[in-house]
Amino acid sequence: MTTAETQTSAIGAAADRILGAYASGVPCPPVRDLIGTADAAYAVQERLTGHWLGEGRRLTGRKIGLTSRAVQAQLGVGSPDFGMLFADMAVPDGAEIPAGAVLQPRAEAEVALVLDRDLTHERHTAADLIRATAFALPAVEVVGSRVRDWDITLADTVADNASSGMYVLGNRPTALGDVDLRGCGMVLERRGEQVSTGTGAACLGHPLNAALWLADTLVRVGRPLRAGDTVLTGALGPVVPVVPGDVLEARIGGLGDVRVAFAKEEDR
Repeated sequence: MTTAETQTSAIGAAADRILGAYASGVPCPPVRDLIGTADAAYAVQERLTGHWLGEGRRLTGRKIGLTSRAVQAQLGVGSPDFGMLFADMAVPDGAEIPAGAVLQPRAEAEVALVLDRDLTHERHTAADLIRATAFALPAVEVVGSRVRDWDITLADTVADNASSGMYVLGNRPTALGDVDLRGCGMVLERRGEQVSTGTGAACLGHPLNAALWLADTLVRVGRPLRAGDTVLTGALGPVVPVVPGDVLEARIGGLGDVRVAFAKEEDR
């Protein structure tokens, strides 16, 4: 077997391991024993994306992960990562996520951007991004890991669709000119108790910085952002674990609030 054939086989095995965790609802061992590079991990993610698109899922945007310098240092990387958002991952504001729908769920508050123009240049400017953005929304991303005990390296999380789970968008669109995304404060509460705080500056210095990185990166990999796409730009504060029965509400200055509940086990 050639080196290329060996790598292709490893990518397929890693994808199958992650798909098995989705199907069984039981987290799997890490996949880093099969793939050792970020490029291979993105190849796994692309294989999974093709599989899901073939099953009829609709791609609706992207999420950006690893926008915290502290988390980047923890994983030994110097840039963010990205994953795919599908229509069936979107949860209405205030709705309840069924127990078990996301494996090992955690939550973080973010700024979401919704585009009304394609972003297809090799290198985008801030003006390109601002012109292409229809509006911003507050969001809660419910991340999850198919990898047992969140025992992840960069290769594991990238292969696992950047640890995507579900996401909730607020319902009050705000033009970029009407909000200070760098200085906006964020509070995430669990039944009225603060569990995470932060600001827009915690996301690579500005949420638009993260979105610019994403736009350029996606052109290079052949899946550019399109009009109508939603971009989750990255956490504004520490991620928090969630358990069945939790109710979370995030408030972001200038953008409003967004709420999500998690069903109790017996409600399944």
